[in-house]
Amino acid sequence: MAMTHATKRGGKLWVRIFPDKPLTKKPTETRMGRGKGAPELWVACVQRGRMLYEVKGVDREIAIESLRLASHKLPVKTQIIERGVGLEAR
Repeated sequence: MAMTHATKRGGKLWVRIFPDKPLTKKPTETRMGRGKGAPELWVACVQRGRMLYEVKGVDREIAIESLRLASHKLPVKTQIIERGVGLEAR
């Protein structure tokens, strides 16, 4: 919501991660054994260097501001990079 609102619903936004790993949990007060519990929620394992979002079709300042707002809501440390600009040039 924060990213689409910050880009004023312009341009294109890609989410590059997808929660495809199920986490299971057994119900409370259940005896041991009897197999694995039911899937409780889905998660995505994010390794270092993984691209999370892409933005295209908006001004550079608006894109950076929307990505900055989204990074404050994530529990991991993020970095905004641009296509064609090397990391050592920053």
